[in-house]
Amino acid sequence: MTTLSQISTPALILDLDRVETNLRRMQDRATSLGVELRPHIKTHKCLEIAQMQRDLGCSGLTVSTLYEARVFSERGFDDLTWAFPVILNRLEEALQLAHGVDLGLLVDSKEAVAALEETREPLRVWIKVDSGYHRAGVDPESPLARELAERLRDSTTLRFAGLLTHAGHAYNTRSMKELAAVAEQERSTLVNLAELLRSSGIGVPAVSVGSTPTMSVVEDLGGVDEMRPGNYVFFDLMQARLGSCSIDDCAVTVLASVVSSQPGAGHCVIDAGALALSKDGLPKVDDGTSFGEVLDAGLPGPPIDATRVRSLSQEHGILDRALEVGRRVRVLPVHSCLTAACFDEYVVVRGDRVLDRWKIWRGR
Repeated sequence: MTTLSQISTPALILDLDRVETNLRRMQDRATSLGVELRPHIKTHKCLEIAQMQRDLGCSGLTVSTLYEARVFSERGFDDLTWAFPVILNRLEEALQLAHGVDLGLLVDSKEAVAALEETREPLRVWIKVDSGYHRAGVDPESPLARELAERLRDSTTLRFAGLLTHAGHAYNTRSMKELAAVAEQERSTLVNLAELLRSSGIGVPAVSVGSTPTMSVVEDLGGVDEMRPGNYVFFDLMQARLGSCSIDDCAVTVLASVVSSQPGAGHCVIDAGALALSKDGLPKVDDGTSFGEVLDAGLPGPPIDATRVRSLSQEHGILDRALEVGRRVRVLPVHSCLTAACFDEYVVVRGDRVLDRWKIWRGR
């Protein structure tokens, strides 16, 4: 039997017990809220986890890249939404995929709709709506929102899928009350726009919302058809800070080793830097920034008192406490989506026992 003590570092460790619990909880939550669950696989990029999600009853998958869409479609996942404003110079790739699977595309501009119409293909198209994040998506109160809906309704080839949003500003909230308010804003913005369009004779087939923070706290999804959280499969320090989960729900950690600890320095260096943990950080209440919480290497590993990754370079992580050279630790990352994208595989464990290694399908 292989155990964690035999795994070379740095390595990305997946706690299968916690993943299974997280998957069941969100699927049950979608069912109780009366919506379909279309999980975003950009977090895990893993066929085995996607199969677990499908076995639990998800309606389809959400992807961020055409690479993800291609990999998962080749392995039997045939209902996909590419939740990214369509990249016009990659339309040919999207068309090839759409010939074999039900592929939903996103638009938020007249240029994108025109380009899709020129293909003369019966593509399924969502309008991306800005529900407060102000990154991408049409202003729901602008003439453009209605114009795009009218063009899709009147198109002889394109199929209007509905309205879709992502409340990314949920990650900026500072309390559960603020988070709940963003969740309701996300819902009501799309539902109100859908009702306005329907009242003027424009059918809106579906309404799609969802981020892990908002879907973890929302109490009412009236008027919504599907939700698309992704991070819930693993959670992370950021989600714990927001209140979406507890630390005990977090399912991925980076196994690392102390490689340098100089006498009197008050810090040490581990072999997990920005290319293992990403550059996402969280401000500490006391001072500075945390790039990960340091846990004991065992499972479940308790936190090592007041120890965090305080700074990162490409391959080095600096801890704010001196630990002996050779000691192995687990780092709970700030952002599990970016951390997973740094690795080629998960080391899958139950307790201290290594069960398998699952490939991470990362690509553009």
